[in-house]
Amino acid sequence: MAAEQMKMCGVSSSGALVPFPLAGRTSLVRRCATELETKHGEDAVRYWRRECRQLADQLLSIGCPEDEVSLQVRDFQHEVQAEMVRRHDCGSASEAHNR
Repeated sequence: MAAEQMKMCGVSSSGALVPFPLAGRTSLVRRCATELETKHGEDAVRYWRRECRQLADQLLSIGCPEDEVSLQVRDFQHEVQAEMVRRHDCGSASEAHNR
């Protein structure tokens, strides 16, 4: 049970609780999807790289192994993409319904 809890959360060097998995942090996924919808080109790329790097750095700071960090960030990226697709699909369905 303790090992399973360690996989679900950790404590940063500042003592803050860091929830896992990243992909399950719904408010963060939604915030990033919203930001990416408003950005384009290089601005979007810079934002996305910065967000993912910050998340990776948080995990590394609490001792998460690099392979787990990569997996967590990749899963998070997938969830943000899925959120953007859901939003687009809902928007398309609403537009079709309003016609």
